[in-house]
Amino acid sequence: MTDRLADMSWPDIPDDALVLVPLGSTEQHGPHLPLSTDTVIARAVARRAAGLLPGRVLVAPAIPYGASGEHADFPGTVSIGHEALRHVLVETVRSLAPWADRVAFVNGHGGNAETLRAAVVELRHQGHDVGWVGCEVPGGDAHAGFTETSVLLHLAPEHVLMRRAAPGDRRPLAALMPQLRAAGVRAVSPTGVLGDPTGACADQGRRILRELAADVASRLAAWRADDQGRLSR
Repeated sequence: MTDRLADMSWPDIPDDALVLVPLGSTEQHGPHLPLSTDTVIARAVARRAAGLLPGRVLVAPAIPYGASGEHADFPGTVSIGHEALRHVLVETVRSLAPWADRVAFVNGHGGNAETLRAAVVELRHQGHDVGWVGCEVPGGDAHAGFTETSVLLHLAPEHVLMRRAAPGDRRPLAALMPQLRAAGVRAVSPTGVLGDPTGACADQGRRILRELAADVASRLAAWRADDQGRLSR
């Protein structure tokens, strides 16, 4: 059974629930996608994964700000940085701990991963039963390309401006990472796109989301965390 935490009253909160906390960002996603893209995807994956699990699973309100400094050269980006994000994650779990059985972050922004690892490892050392999962698509492009555009065309087509969609730098993320770390996304792609969104479609987005949710649900069901707190299947 899946419940949206924010819509519930306190007497209805179970004392043995798994709580999923979607973690996104507010950052540029090219000229055609909304700043909320990562948050929209993380929330959707969390809700759909929760529906695949037995027992009471609560989905908390999404955290819409992350560590997005690499996108700072684009207007609209809001980044709270690694240290502030770490505090948010730690205090979120400490607040949930008195009544939640387990807590898992469902992360939609790759730039949050470093901070997630640090926060979750810290929390696990303190005795909290917490883990995290990412919304990565094997073989997907890096940012605002086919993958994310297809998912947004499925979830929120009214916010996708396909007339503006154009290819960006299509090299693998591993090849781009040194320059991204040194100079940010704009130094690599003036439009902010890393990939090619032009062939995106809602049907592919529906398939991608279904596979993401199934993968996340399997990791949550297994509840096996590595030494960085990430859940594996």
